[in-house]
Amino acid sequence: MPHRTKGEKVFNVFNHIFMVVICMLCLLPLINVLAVSFSSMEAASTGKVTLIPVGFNTTAYQHIMKQDLFLRTFFNSFKRVLIGVPLNMLLTVMSAYALSKSRSQLAFRQFYVWFFVVTMLVSGGLIPTYITINNLGLINSFWALILPTAVPVYNIILMVNFFKNVPIELEEAARIDGAGTWRVLWQIFVPCSLPAIATLTLFCVVTHWNEWFSGQIYLNRVEDFPLQSYLQVLLNQTKDTNMQSLTIKEMEELSKINTRTYNAAQIVLSTLPVLIVYPFLQKYFVTGLTLGGVKG
Repeated sequence: MPHRTKGEKVFNVFNHIFMVVICMLCLLPLINVLAVSFSSMEAASTGKVTLIPVGFNTTAYQHIMKQDLFLRTFFNSFKRVLIGVPLNMLLTVMSAYALSKSRSQLAFRQFYVWFFVVTMLVSGGLIPTYITINNLGLINSFWALILPTAVPVYNIILMVNFFKNVPIELEEAARIDGAGTWRVLWQIFVPCSLPAIATLTLFCVVTHWNEWFSGQIYLNRVEDFPLQSYLQVLLNQTKDTNMQSLTIKEMEELSKINTRTYNAAQIVLSTLPVLIVYPFLQKYFVTGLTLGGVKG
């Protein structure tokens, strides 16, 4: 190991301190939200909660979890991820493979590229989009949550760059051995791009899980909502609750909850599934972020 100069040692010390500070800045807000969600209404309202719950209780979680529709909407979000993410990745991989080819291999390639790019620059707007979904008969349909975002153009552009990094010699060798287009795609390009695919899969999972606006626009029945849309409804109900219509037990429960504790509990429940999945994809995620910048 080469001998380090004094300047390099000082730099390493400050670099480690800087990284620790950055990590703490990222973790402390999450820990604070978790502590607030388990704290009493008085402690949360007066700002007494820091990193440890004050007046520990689980009332906010109990109020959310005991709702009859909670498990159903959770299943709706899970089904949305289970169907939406594979569809996103299938269309992303197939589109990116074609667009990664040269003009001699794909006629009108530049036209197709701009066809996708323009959709990122120009949007039809909320009302035209709603009219289109309505004319397609997707209102109050589960597919209204899937089909409008089935083709993630940004992910396609990223995947095109990854596919361009795959050595052309691999494809040429496969062609010589008699491999067709589909075999080259699934047995050459896809295995060589697993870090990129894992990264984009994580992006799609987070997008489908956290998205709530389309559920409230395209779906009229609460039981069809994804979890995020339903949690937003619960928050509005908590704000607009008519105290005279509540039982004594419900009034006692709401007396232990305020907007801060309720919002904190929602954040924890919303991020928990993603936090569970992320560690399994972390090594691919880090590799995927840097792979696109490697040329050779």
